[in-house]
Amino acid sequence: MRSPVHRVFVVSGPSGVGKSTIIRQVLAADPELKLSVSHTTRDPRAGEQDGRDYHFISREAFVGEIEDNEFLEWAKVYDNYYGTSRKQVEQILKSGRHAVLDIDTQGAMRIKDMSRGAVFIFITPPSLQALEKRLRDRRSETDRSFQKRMAQAEHEMSFAKQYDYVVSNDEIEHAVHAFREILDKEKKKAVEFVCPV
Repeated sequence: MRSPVHRVFVVSGPSGVGKSTIIRQVLAADPELKLSVSHTTRDPRAGEQDGRDYHFISREAFVGEIEDNEFLEWAKVYDNYYGTSRKQVEQILKSGRHAVLDIDTQGAMRIKDMSRGAVFIFITPPSLQALEKRLRDRRSETDRSFQKRMAQAEHEMSFAKQYDYVVSNDEIEHAVHAFREILDKEKKKAVEFVCPV
């Protein structure tokens, strides 16, 4: 009898779309899933913890890891580096769980180009106007950074059709339900994640 294959789920969506909330709820309800915590060179925000929200490392250390081919993917976003640890994803899969990667479209397209077997899920807002309202309601952006985020959101949404699934976050309960249905369907498929070193 063939042993179960553990999957890699790559999740993207524009900032403010509710992606982290969806992922958090799904992870809390499904012990077969584990989030791969990204590395970043940006400073921690209020309430963020190293190792839980991100692995916060220096720019010098990040560049060294790029040179040592330690990242499955990496990208420069908003003047900071972000990356997914190759070893961490391997450890999740070896532990008998499915890996969930919360990454931007740039990183997702790198994984799509250089690997096979991952499942790509894009979270989209019901409209750009709805996303704009969510970002404004946060009250955490300067006008300049807000405009930058909206331009980035439009750019990222142009990649949605390159994903296997698109989930609209019009209401969080519906989005979580749709997301879980995708995971349940894909977890049953014996498709291994293969990524050359």
